[in-house]
Amino acid sequence: MSEPAPPTPPAAPVRRLIGDLVVPVTAPPIPGGAIDIAADGRIAAVGDPAALGPAPAAVERLGGMLLPGLVNAHAHTPMTLVRSVGDGLPLERWLREGVWPREGRMTHDDARCGMVLGAAEMLLSGVTTTSEMYLHEDAVADAISETGMRAVIAAGIIAALAPDGKLDGRLAQVDAFHAARHRPEARISVAYGPHSTYDLDGPMLAQVAEHAAANQALVHTHVEETLAEREAVLARSGGRTAVQALQDAGMLEGRLLVAHGVWLTDEDLATLGQAGAGMAHCPVSNLKLASGIARVTAARAAGVTVGIGTDGPASNDSLDLWEEVKLAPLLARGTAADASAMAAADALALATVEGARAIGLDDVGHLTPGAWADVVRIDLDQPATGLALDPVAHVVFGGGGRHVTDVWVAGARVVQDRSCTTVDVPAAVAEGRTRAARLGG
Repeated sequence: MSEPAPPTPPAAPVRRLIGDLVVPVTAPPIPGGAIDIAADGRIAAVGDPAALGPAPAAVERLGGMLLPGLVNAHAHTPMTLVRSVGDGLPLERWLREGVWPREGRMTHDDARCGMVLGAAEMLLSGVTTTSEMYLHEDAVADAISETGMRAVIAAGIIAALAPDGKLDGRLAQVDAFHAARHRPEARISVAYGPHSTYDLDGPMLAQVAEHAAANQALVHTHVEETLAEREAVLARSGGRTAVQALQDAGMLEGRLLVAHGVWLTDEDLATLGQAGAGMAHCPVSNLKLASGIARVTAARAAGVTVGIGTDGPASNDSLDLWEEVKLAPLLARGTAADASAMAAADALALATVEGARAIGLDDVGHLTPGAWADVVRIDLDQPATGLALDPVAHVVFGGGGRHVTDVWVAGARVVQDRSCTTVDVPAAVAEGRTRAARLGG
């Protein structure tokens, strides 16, 4: 019997970043720590500079806190062009009266512009990876390539847009999109995005599951965001819940991410946990639309991998994930009347390593050798950050995009001194205003 091949040695570093505090997330914080980055954009080593060996030629003594880039587990970012529309309406009316008429006029170039604007907003606040669900998927991919961000792009699949109730044409488009654009090494992964169990019936869901399985792709779908949605699915399916409908369609046999999950039962959560599914918790959007509060503590206890998301900028209305990072543990603690219901470190994990796993990425969301060098610097010399006794807890409860100064994706600096290096922000905003006005009619 032959001996196993020796492990591949880590690539030699070409750059070293040194901070006052490095927070790997999956390991204890490292005071005065360093991150060595290889030429391929991955992390070569993390630790005390004295223990990392000879320094590479490029060394940046940055100070501040260095932590993994945040992961937005559920977003519809091109909706920056319809931001704040329909405020005060419940979800169903918000969609039909505010969102869908404007999205119906959206072009490829509109979607690209909206995605560029949203990507810049996210990068400036330290979000380096986003899990998008949208139509115009090629426009989303073009914008991701342009801005230097990382994304899992779920191409939207909507029954109402399927001629004669058949998905064959749309699924062929998504299959082709996967073949052409699924390039994780180039920061783009492709998923299948059936809108919801109230939109697609059982045979349609099964068809999507079959195509996704053939490509070993993630399925990203909305599940039980509102009580009305839950009741509609139960009525149509003869008492089967949304999770049971997904199970009947074979979706739990593959990789699955459910967004929202506000009204899931204990049985539903157990089923998702046993299947290894992920869930995207979107607290701000769920509260703004009065949809309810997802039981995140129960979901995690059931084995569900939970990330947090902003949802779309029309229902949030911010893409600053730090708001969700703070609100998730506050809601968990408040609803349980238990200050220990979710620790600050757990909340940070939801926005980084757990969120990455929920959307199907294992090499994002943590600062460890072999992971992508997606890094965020937090300024620790401001009045709101300079005196924290517990920096990790403070960045969860007192942090925000305003404290982010620099951002790297795959080792490339995309934000420097609070300015986006990949997007002409004033020009993008001006273009967005013109396009948004047209969509508003």
